[in-house]
Parts: sequence; C-alpha cells; structure tokens
Amino acid sequence: MKQENLIIVVSAPSGVGKTTVIQYLMSQREDIATSVSATTREPRPGEREGVDYYFISTQEFNDKIKKGEFVEYAQVHDELYGTLHSELQRHINSGKDVILELDVQGMRSIKKKYPQAVTVFMLPPSIKEMELRLKGRGSENEEKIQKRIKRAFEEMKACTEFDYTIVNIKVEQSAYDLNTIINAEHLKSSRVHIKLE
Repeated sequence: MKQENLIIVVSAPSGVGKTTVIQYLMSQREDIATSVSATTREPRPGEREGVDYYFISTQEFNDKIKKGEFVEYAQVHDELYGTLHSELQRHINSGKDVILELDVQGMRSIKKKYPQAVTVFMLPPSIKEMELRLKGRGSENEEKIQKRIKRAFEEMKACTEFDYTIVNIKVEQSAYDLNTIINAEHLKSSRVHIKLE
C-alpha cells in the first residue's frame, strides 16, 4: 500500500497568523516540509535567507520568470513572490507532505498544475483583531496596514474556492484543525494506492 505526498496550499490575508500556525504544526510533525518562496521584498527582522524566503533582486526574479523556473508567482503589495519548481520538486522527492503559503492567485495557479492539491483558507476572528496583529508586527506604517486590510476584504471573497476554512482564534486549535485536515486527506480512498498480488 502506498500513500501519495500531499501538496497543501494555505492562504490567508496578512495578519491572520498563518505562518505561526504552520510553524506550530511543523514543531509537532516531522513528515511535513514547507516550501520556501522567493521574494523581492526586504527581509523583516529575524527572517533568514533560505529559511523564511529566498531574497532575490527584481532583475533576478524576472530572469527566473523568463526561464520558466516558477510554478507560480504574483505581485503582492508592490513586491514579487513566487514558488520555484526546484523547491517544490525537492520536497516531493523527499517523500514528505509539503505546505505552500500562498495568496489566492498563487492557490489558483497551483490548483491548475496540481488539481489534487489540498487548499485551506484561514480567516481572522475579526478585522479588528487582524489590524491589531498587523500593527503588532511594527514593520509597516499605517498606510501600508490599511492597504493590506483593503486587500484582505478582496481575498476573503475567494474563501469558497478553497477545500477547507479555518478561523484562527488560537494558534494551537488552528494547528490541530490543519493537522486533522492533513490526516483526513491521507485517508481518502482516491489517495491510497493498493497493489494486489
């Protein structure tokens, strides 16, 4: 009996806390990897090259687009973000499930290329709470925060396109919910390949 690796796309507006939830889940399981995206934005305090993102120049990013090196890419808040084919394939070859943190546009691109991908959308408990989380980061001015909130309303309209929705009230509960989704997806009959001799 052989189970296929899962490609799990997790999307959420900025400030919902998807990265924190995923990191918590990763601390509980060793059979899951996260795909590291490439971006043209500057690193935030504490972010590490090759761990949080691959930080590259706009020129380098555009060169990779021309060479067809991205599975998906998008412009978000005046910066470019993308998933490299090589990064995704590396995790698939390792035999682990792989989680991709993407926006709605990125999810649509992955779903076209990998229809079997599992998609999860995370919502904040409220817009006010999301705004507080964004301000708590201390990395952006009020204008940028309001721009992100406006975009969040647009992203939330796409919620029904996803397989699952999690409201992130508490990190531990949301990680538990995400874990439950992954376990249930592995038990789907369509994903279990039985070799009868």
